[in-house]
Amino acid sequence: MTQAAPPIRAFVFDAYGTLFDVASPVAACAEALGEPAAALARLWRDKQLQYTWLRTLQGRYADFAQVTADALDFALDTLGIHDAALRQRLLDAYRTPSAYPDAPATLAALHGRGFRLAILSNGTPEWLDTAVRASGLGASLDAVLSADTVGVYKPHPEVYRQAERALGLPAAAIGFVSSNGWDAYSASAYGLQVVWCNRGGQAAERLPAAPAYQVSSLDALLDLPKPPARVQT
Repeated sequence: MTQAAPPIRAFVFDAYGTLFDVASPVAACAEALGEPAAALARLWRDKQLQYTWLRTLQGRYADFAQVTADALDFALDTLGIHDAALRQRLLDAYRTPSAYPDAPATLAALHGRGFRLAILSNGTPEWLDTAVRASGLGASLDAVLSADTVGVYKPHPEVYRQAERALGLPAAAIGFVSSNGWDAYSASAYGLQVVWCNRGGQAAERLPAAPAYQVSSLDALLDLPKPPARVQT
């Protein structure tokens, strides 16, 4: 007999791709980039993720700022774009990516209902702080957690374990929200109650475990199939 999951008492959000639009830095420079803009956005993001996984497997950690710069350099070189000023504009824009339109209102509503809220991201503490302040999300957050603290990247279990430690809750009582399929499935395998915000309509991953919920936007968190717990502040 399957045991019912405990009530969700806190929500922890991935940052890049979930709360913040990772395509927005390229969009901000689209006029200067011209036709290669879309290809650059895809390649930069793909290589950024690959470098986080490869550095973790190799035991050669470098922080997210370095990984992001290395991935951009690879993408620019691949596309034959050699413009130092444009490179710097892109990196500067990544420090303040646009929040998705559904993020501020959803976090504010969850906060108002008494849930504890946090970010758990590969980003550096400094980059996350800058992005949170620029987006105005900080008033809804109880904590901002970075993989930099443990020196490895998702999906290493030590990254997800930070949520339990910071919130003082077991994994099963934490709703983890990510738009990245690999992250959602990995967090579910760790034991978090995962909501996969599948913005792009991705196919299901072929990985162990599976998210508890799948939604297409963050505001759907306010109306999950099984109502979340209402926690008093």
